[in-house]
Amino acid sequence: MKKVFMTGATGGMGYESLKQMLSDTCKKDIIILVRDSEKNRKLLKEYSGNKRLTIRWGDLLNYKDVYDCVKEADLVLHIAAFVSPAADYYPKKAMKNNYGSARNIIQAIKEQNRADEVKFVYIGTVAQTGDRMPPIHWGRAGDPIKPSMFDYYAVSKIAAERLVIESGLKYWVSLRQTGIIGPAMSKIEDAIMFHNCFDNVLEYVSDRDSGRMMKHLYQYDAEGTLSSDFWGHVYNIGGGESCRIDAFQLFKDLYGAIGLTKLEYILDPKWQATRNFHGQYYLDSDKLENYLHFRQDSMQYYYDSYLEGLGAVAGLSKVLCKLPGGQKLMGSILKNRFKKLALTEHGTLHFIKDNVEDHIDAYWGSRKAWKALPDNINDMEHFKDWDKVIPIDHGYDETKPESELTLSDMKGAAEFRGGKCLSGEMRTGDWSGKLKFKCAFGHTFEASPRLVLEGGHWCPECERKSWNYGERAKRDPFFAQVWNPLHEEDEMREYPKVVSELEV
Repeated sequence: MKKVFMTGATGGMGYESLKQMLSDTCKKDIIILVRDSEKNRKLLKEYSGNKRLTIRWGDLLNYKDVYDCVKEADLVLHIAAFVSPAADYYPKKAMKNNYGSARNIIQAIKEQNRADEVKFVYIGTVAQTGDRMPPIHWGRAGDPIKPSMFDYYAVSKIAAERLVIESGLKYWVSLRQTGIIGPAMSKIEDAIMFHNCFDNVLEYVSDRDSGRMMKHLYQYDAEGTLSSDFWGHVYNIGGGESCRIDAFQLFKDLYGAIGLTKLEYILDPKWQATRNFHGQYYLDSDKLENYLHFRQDSMQYYYDSYLEGLGAVAGLSKVLCKLPGGQKLMGSILKNRFKKLALTEHGTLHFIKDNVEDHIDAYWGSRKAWKALPDNINDMEHFKDWDKVIPIDHGYDETKPESELTLSDMKGAAEFRGGKCLSGEMRTGDWSGKLKFKCAFGHTFEASPRLVLEGGHWCPECERKSWNYGERAKRDPFFAQVWNPLHEEDEMREYPKVVSELEV
């Protein structure tokens, strides 16, 4: 058997995947490509003598390093990414790393004339579909691609996923990762915590389940038990019902675990954005679970990780919060600590204090909308109808088998997106052949039915230029479904993008 080439082995998901793959009964060897640093060498020291593991010190942006790793492998697990919140501060670096690495891997496979042999697993992100606040908080693959304003991690991953889907590889798959719960998430201290709106939702997955997913994927593939129809699709990674939660409930659970139940002492409605984050509950995450059987953890795993990380502090907090005035004191300590984050470059208080107008519009709609927020968390009304699903129409007859997709279907789907399908012919049931389209703004481009219908992608020129969502929603009924319910009719601000994949 050839080897597995895995990237991102020193990251949260990658390291957990490596641990589980090396402990597995399947004896397939693994190659990892890792940047040479003292931190990475220390992390991987315990595996340096493992005969099943080959550690290559190098860089995913060095084509020769990538080529040499791909040459020995028949399965590539591309987990590595330059993620948020770091990507928020360095958008060009995010694009260079996330798009550039995917391009190098695909190019290496194709230059080795192995496009029909090597299997490529790409890890995307829930951030690609952006803000899906209530009432449109349930979603699935094929919903409109809609990265939130200023989310360059999502922008870079969208460009990379487009490349993967249109790569021409016979065996590819895009797995869109959700928020990963575990010790690493509980240690994040960054202004991004104020971007996550109180009524925002996520269907999380644990780091352990993510590692188990990768282990099973490579194991089932090696054993020949992974169905061939797994390949060539886009899937949402989610932990299922036990991992679905809204942000306000998450705060209540976390602070309640350390005895802080009076949230007015720590949570301020005017510090928290009311939109423009990302997250959704999934209508389709069971699809991936049915292939890879990885779910074991619930949100309780995160709460346990959180308390374990706090150590003795958790017990002290519980005791303090039982004393008269204890909750107020504990809340003020934490709130003063968080205020420093909220005043940093990407903090919500900084946006307000320094009148960063484009960010104020993006995260609240307007300064007027921000001012209208209550001063006390107890005066906020929270969404409650979490089980109600508002389905997003994908603009074609999804009850038909894939083998019956026609040019007429694609023409109708293009019109539903405010554009046209310009192609004069299409082989029935061909989801990978590219067709020619025109978007509502007059840009012409080529795209496969798979990219458009299952990926939710549309015009690459519009995507790389700006966030022009208000105008797009007026011309594109498909996109309007995920914009209009969350915005006023006169919200027409255009937000230019500072980087695109064409610069990489």
